Amino acid sequence: MLRVNNIEVIYSDVILVLRGISIEVDKGQIVAILGANGAGKTTLLKAISGLLISEDGEVTRGSIEFDGERIDHRSAERIVYDLGIVQVLEGRRQFQHLTVEENLLVGGMARNHNRGMMDEDLDRVYVYFPKLKELRTQVSGYLSGGEQQMLVIGRGLMARPNLLLLDEPSIGLAPQLVHEIFNVIAQINNENSIPILLVEQNARLALQVADYAYVMETGRIVLDGPAAQLAENEDIKEFYLGLSQLGERKSYRDVKHYKRRKRWLG
Repeated sequence: MLRVNNIEVIYSDVILVLRGISIEVDKGQIVAILGANGAGKTTLLKAISGLLISEDGEVTRGSIEFDGERIDHRSAERIVYDLGIVQVLEGRRQFQHLTVEENLLVGGMARNHNRGMMDEDLDRVYVYFPKLKELRTQVSGYLSGGEQQMLVIGRGLMARPNLLLLDEPSIGLAPQLVHEIFNVIAQINNENSIPILLVEQNARLALQVADYAYVMETGRIVLDGPAAQLAENEDIKEFYLGLSQLGERKSYRDVKHYKRRKRWLG
């Protein structure tokens, strides 16, 4: 459904951020992109959703296709409106002066839905996130971090996405809330067959919900495979899950020089 073909991304005509990135997302899949801060994960999502131009970035080589149609030179608004590719940005960004329900309705307007359709979509979002229904008249700027994350995912669903891009949905949340959010992500995928491209630093949870995963390092893909297979990979266990081959949890001090020892870079 989504195919990224050997793309290169440059910022301000001089800063090379992504090098030879190729990924695929099939219908109904959850695909995870793993990697440390600065690996280029968010840049990859913005290349797909057309948001690079706002940061003086550009796909300078390769191509991005959705349903067989090239999209890397389309504007962000056409990518959302025409194709239904919806990105939920990192940082839980919402219209803080609007209520919860008003924020959700804005998401529906992104694809010009009539009020009847938006009411259906509101009901669906409230099933996934009952807390939002309780808070629907609350000004969103006063929500907790977890409630804000529910809101921005719900707003993305209101656009009836054909592909949902999620950027670090667990960041800054308590462990219990993180598990709740990931359970809903899996439920959304299972019940609606919406393909999801998930950027996440929490490798353990990402690999639990994903079908396939890619590992990024310094702007390139260094490892990929079925999520269950990567979860058993010794490098992934050591460098992303903090476990040694004996199953012992390792400290950051033990693995801080990991870049010199990764087998996939050897």
